[in-house]
Amino acid sequence: MKDFSALKKNLKKDFSSLKKIKVAILGDSATQFLCQALRGEGYDKGFDLQVWEADFNQIERQVFDPTSELYEFAPQVVILFQSAHKLLGKYNKLKPDAQGSLAFQELSAIESFQATLQSALYCKTIYFNYTEIDDAVFGNYANKIEASFLYQLRKLNFGLMEFAAKTGNFYVSDISSIQNEIGKANFFQPSVYINTEMVLSIEAIPKVAAKTVAIISAINGNFKKCVILDLDNTTWGGIIGDDGLENIQLGTLGIGKSFTEFQYWIKKLKNRGIIVAVCSKNTESVAKEPFEKHPDMVLNLEDIAVFIANWENKADNIRQIQSILNIGFDSMVFLDDNPFERNIVRENIPQICVPELPEDPAEYLEYLYTLNLFETVSYSNEDAERTKQYQVEAQRATLQQKFTNEDDFLKSLDMISVVESFNKFNTPRVAQLSQRSNQFNLRTVRFTEADIEQLGVSGAHFTFSFTLEDKFGNNGMICVVILEKEDADTLFINTWLMSCRVLKRGMEHFVLNTIASHAKEQGYKILKGEHIPTAKNEMVKDHYKNLGFEQSGEHWVLDAVGYENKKCFITIK
Repeated sequence: MKDFSALKKNLKKDFSSLKKIKVAILGDSATQFLCQALRGEGYDKGFDLQVWEADFNQIERQVFDPTSELYEFAPQVVILFQSAHKLLGKYNKLKPDAQGSLAFQELSAIESFQATLQSALYCKTIYFNYTEIDDAVFGNYANKIEASFLYQLRKLNFGLMEFAAKTGNFYVSDISSIQNEIGKANFFQPSVYINTEMVLSIEAIPKVAAKTVAIISAINGNFKKCVILDLDNTTWGGIIGDDGLENIQLGTLGIGKSFTEFQYWIKKLKNRGIIVAVCSKNTESVAKEPFEKHPDMVLNLEDIAVFIANWENKADNIRQIQSILNIGFDSMVFLDDNPFERNIVRENIPQICVPELPEDPAEYLEYLYTLNLFETVSYSNEDAERTKQYQVEAQRATLQQKFTNEDDFLKSLDMISVVESFNKFNTPRVAQLSQRSNQFNLRTVRFTEADIEQLGVSGAHFTFSFTLEDKFGNNGMICVVILEKEDADTLFINTWLMSCRVLKRGMEHFVLNTIASHAKEQGYKILKGEHIPTAKNEMVKDHYKNLGFEQSGEHWVLDAVGYENKKCFITIK
């Protein structure tokens, strides 16, 4: 992670090609250096964060005054930073019989902030949680008495989590965990605070910026989807080909415990929806033996979406993994204990994230925790099935090789699709697809769950979600389309995105048949589409042209009335 000086140097670089995001920061303590760090960290993540800073301790005025500078700036993201030190000041001024209600009062204020911001701006709110301060008035008894400041502080942080869990467009940046990581003496410096009102130390500011920008990146579809594992001395201790099954290090004793706990972490990532792949210099049968036979293995072959073990160059093998998964290199993380292999991959695939693992395996997890590699802003039940879906995709690819005629192959899949409008059951997955889809995404508009709920009640849109199932299994929801009522004759395709896992199965034709039919039924004559180019969606630049749309300026139009259904082998369920 870069220090503050390195982040400041980023401010002199060229931001012109980066995606612009307007960010406002409102704090009850000094935030000037934090603003610089946010902008510098944004550069490293590919964003031009255009940061506006409110005057010191002006949160209430900026939020509740509709004529304030905040609303004139019209940010997409609002960061609220109310510090534990200012909170202690409030607590100290309360009468003893009112101190036990501090958390309730603060949560009520936060809810009011959020409701006002959503009504006036409909922005994303990032709220910094509270670092712990023990004023030592009650000693350990503070954990038992509700009137103590420590009790109220912890209650407030828990209430923040509960509020975030049920509130759309509200995210918690966990700066308390940073204080736990680096220690309070490094996080907060009393003499600096007294003289400057700065709560965050220069050492802490880059970490706070990184954690906050990670949320902004995830909201905008920039996050990791896959972890690729080396095996020998990374997933287990020792070299399976030399030491043999009985002598590799795994289990609950000694250094083997480090590898077992590492595997538990990978297993949790897999269950959360992160794709797990293996890239090992090994004979495949030897490399698979621990997964199949070792009693202390936590991971098994069913957890691995793609397993590549051979004696080829690891960079080439990772390219093969990427081609199978059809995701960007920048959404991959490669974990390998060998510095030589790490450097080979970095030099040949610069987009991939290759952490510099510590020499001691006992340090792997604590180091990886600090990197926060797998930030997310959503989770759905379908995440747990992602590995199986990629494994099944490999079976489809094997079957396809047996057919010389593509139509015969597609017919043999017995494909069916459920088409639904957005609803409370599919909203989490719709939002997640909009955040994850980069390559097959015509306009790359990101939606949170709150955004999706808003669309459903706007009256200005028609919404569609598509699933795809075949004889090999259910891919779940794989496509989202949002049609916007532009005028009495025209429906604008606000969003058309699709999972790349289902390319070349005729889904594009099926979707167009569906929305063209809907347009005619609703009395609309024209479907209008648009492709907004990004660094990742070049594959769909000719999408509308290939489907028969005619170019009209920067848009593409289709006569919905005269449209004839295109051939496809998918049936509506």
